[in-house]
Amino acid sequence: MSSRKRCLISKDAIARRVAELGEQISRDYAGRDLVMVGVLKGAFIFMADLVRALPFAVEVDFVRLCSYGAGTTSSGEVHVTKDVELPLKDRDVLIVEDIIDLGLTLDFLRRHLLTHQPRSLKICCLIDKKERRQVEVPLDYVGFPVEKGFLVGYGLDCGEQSRTLPEIFVIDKD
Repeated sequence: MSSRKRCLISKDAIARRVAELGEQISRDYAGRDLVMVGVLKGAFIFMADLVRALPFAVEVDFVRLCSYGAGTTSSGEVHVTKDVELPLKDRDVLIVEDIIDLGLTLDFLRRHLLTHQPRSLKICCLIDKKERRQVEVPLDYVGFPVEKGFLVGYGLDCGEQSRTLPEIFVIDKD
């Protein structure tokens, strides 16, 4: 079985939406002590563009999570392999994620970061993919809702490939 990629979201559409999200986040966090926590590896490109879209300085940190399961099925067990290093207590925290799919990993991360006692905790995701959602997670800022499909590009990868593509592609199975 072969597969082909087709462009789902252009780089111009991504740039426009990142700018819009930056404006919304800027309004919501003006004059606040914001820490943006990116989820490695997928969110780093989106987060870099989002940080540059803000008119004020923010601190950034990263987490890396791993869920164990066989093949494409998650066991629902999530582990932190790289935790935040900045203090989050009494600070406004914005999680930046590339894609929300099942919701299991983001739900785990949200609960984990709440143990750091932030003043507020919100979530910004580039892609809200509802096809396989198992756990609903409150999303405060959404780049693009996508019903289904396997996506690559702009940080999203398949086996560490296609992450650097400037657009988001859906992989169609033939």
